Amino acid sequence: MRVLIAEDEGRLADLLVQVVVEAGWTATAVPDGPAALAAVRSGGHDVLVLDWGLPGLEGPDVLTALRAEGHATPVLMLTARATLPDRVQGLDAGADDYLAKPFEVDELLARLRALHRRATPSAVVALRAGDLVVDPESGRVLRGAREVQLSARELAILVLLLQRAGRHVTRFAILDEVWDGNTDLSSNVIDVHVANLRAKIDSPFGRSAIQTVRGVGYRLDPAGG
Repeated sequence: MRVLIAEDEGRLADLLVQVVVEAGWTATAVPDGPAALAAVRSGGHDVLVLDWGLPGLEGPDVLTALRAEGHATPVLMLTARATLPDRVQGLDAGADDYLAKPFEVDELLARLRALHRRATPSAVVALRAGDLVVDPESGRVLRGAREVQLSARELAILVLLLQRAGRHVTRFAILDEVWDGNTDLSSNVIDVHVANLRAKIDSPFGRSAIQTVRGVGYRLDPAGG
């Protein structure tokens, strides 16, 4: 795995590089927001560890710019800002996961492995619901003839809903499959991701494939909405 680390605090950046390399992966560190943007745009990274308070351009702004350009590199937001509004803001900007400082090294590595695993699923046939088509292997999503760019978390949620199209998918099931059973997350985090997903695959096309099942979770219309 090739990990890009965007962290301006020198000692922490060095520690993160050391931890990643000792795990058997490769690591590149950049010290500010513009450098993080340039590194992702140049390609060659599997996961981005992104600090919130970067100089030049803060982490959420870096993330918003990357997602607007269609970059789907999985992003782990790393920050001391751990309140629920902060987490929601980071996830809303397009982060796939959020880890508060101080953190345990084992948890950091586990989250990186999970992000990489979800971003590189094993080969399976395309999933379809009407004109909504997803290739889980490549991560390509089509609504009719138009390609839609999703973050790694959004893609994982959509694949799960498509695999169970027509059936209720509980929030617990989404946490278990997409967040590896991290029960510390509130259902609000799931709702934020689903809202972002709807804004990409439903609203621009006048569709409503993802339906809310009150008190339970979600259901995807097998006809694609």
